[in-house]
Amino acid sequence: MIRAALGAALACAVALPASAQDDGIRRDRFGNPIILDLGPPPETRGTQRTSTAVRTGTGAGAVLRTLDRVSGDVVDVEMSQGQTMAYGPLQVTLHECRFPTNNPSGDAFGLIQVVDAMRVEELFGGWMVASSPALNALEHPRYDVWLLRCITSLD
Repeated sequence: MIRAALGAALACAVALPASAQDDGIRRDRFGNPIILDLGPPPETRGTQRTSTAVRTGTGAGAVLRTLDRVSGDVVDVEMSQGQTMAYGPLQVTLHECRFPTNNPSGDAFGLIQVVDAMRVEELFGGWMVASSPALNALEHPRYDVWLLRCITSLD
C-alpha cells in the first residue's frame, strides 16, 4: 500500500505538463528549465565589454594587528611579503598583500597563513580583508590576528 502511494506520488512529480514539453526549452526531470551559461551571445563576442573589476597593486608588505585575549596586549606588526613571525605558539606568514590602486589606504586584502607550531596544524590559510576582519577570520581561543593595511612604496 505504501509502495503504491509512493510510486503514484513519484510519477506525478516526474510527469511534465504538455505545455512544458512542447515549449522548446530543455527541462530537468522535475520540469525546471535547464540554464546553461554559454557566455555572451555570439553577436557580442569580440566586442569590448565594460568591466567592474578593481585594479589592484601589490604591496611590499603589510601591517597586521595582534591581540592576546588573556593579557589584553595589542601589537601592530609590520611584515614584509614572504616573512614569517612568531606570535606565542603561532607562526604567521604573509604571502601577499594587495590594495586598490586608486585608493592605496583603502580596502587592503592579504594572503595569510597561520600555523600552530605546537600542534603542527594550520589554523588559517586564505585572504583576510582589512575592512571586514570578521569575514574571514582566524579561529583561535586566545589569539587574534587581522590585517590593517598594505605597506606600499609610498610608506
